[in-house]
Amino acid sequence: MEFLRPATWDEALAAKAEYPTALPISGGTDVMVEMNFDVHRPSAILDLNRIPELRAWEIDGDVVKLGASVPYTRIIDELSEQLPGLAKAAHTVGSPQIRNRGSVGGNLGGASPAGDAHPALLAAGRDVFVEAASVRGTRLIPIDEFYVGVKRNSLEADELIKTVHIPVADGPQQFSKIGTRNAMVIAVSAFGFALHPKNRTVGTGIGSAAPTPRRAVQAEEYLQGVLAERGLWESGALIPAEAVREFGELVKAAASPIDDVRGTADYRRHTLAVMARRTLTWCWNDYSKQIRSAA
Repeated sequence: MEFLRPATWDEALAAKAEYPTALPISGGTDVMVEMNFDVHRPSAILDLNRIPELRAWEIDGDVVKLGASVPYTRIIDELSEQLPGLAKAAHTVGSPQIRNRGSVGGNLGGASPAGDAHPALLAAGRDVFVEAASVRGTRLIPIDEFYVGVKRNSLEADELIKTVHIPVADGPQQFSKIGTRNAMVIAVSAFGFALHPKNRTVGTGIGSAAPTPRRAVQAEEYLQGVLAERGLWESGALIPAEAVREFGELVKAAASPIDDVRGTADYRRHTLAVMARRTLTWCWNDYSKQIRSAA
């Protein structure tokens, strides 16, 4: 097995071009587990820990440009206000040691349906982009087009993830996760939800309940219609209970889960409906308080 350890971003891109089957590693929280259990034995390892750009973030206008290797601990400590949904998801990742090493870039690279970052990224809006680079150039991949199959993403063989572009939150965001225990657990199911008052839309993200992370598009459209027709964005009044229930049912219908050792398909669907109702209620309560405070 080859071990490649570039010192600069340009060197990393050149190494990936020369060794397209090389497996990128930064935190190693997923890669090392698979290697230890001999699930994956790559021909080469591309160690990205010496690349400073990957561990930096910046705010460019209304967008956070998050380096692929920024660990979850820093997202919690430094970006909870700008990216509240992602910060809440980061809180549920593994143990403190795992959160100190794991990153959103690693979650995206692995593309596991159970990755905790995915529902929050999807819920954050359709202006979330994965910045992929190679010696050929750079491109922005919309988050909706990034996931193409079970543990498969849309990166080309010579591409590396550099940053993730995520809009700064303009409304409340939530993340909820069901596991077989309270901590250090792979999700049985997960759900991200966000309110986007500026453009009067809502965002959803389903995790661990389909071959890929996905939105509940019909649920989003239904809820947006209810909020607009009833003038609730302006008033902040309670959402009718029947609308909250219907939203949960539409989220449930958007999933296509399987039975496995962590839970049955029916249980996953049930938990998604519950999480959808709860996260909507929590976010709307926060939004209503903001409206009342501004009045």
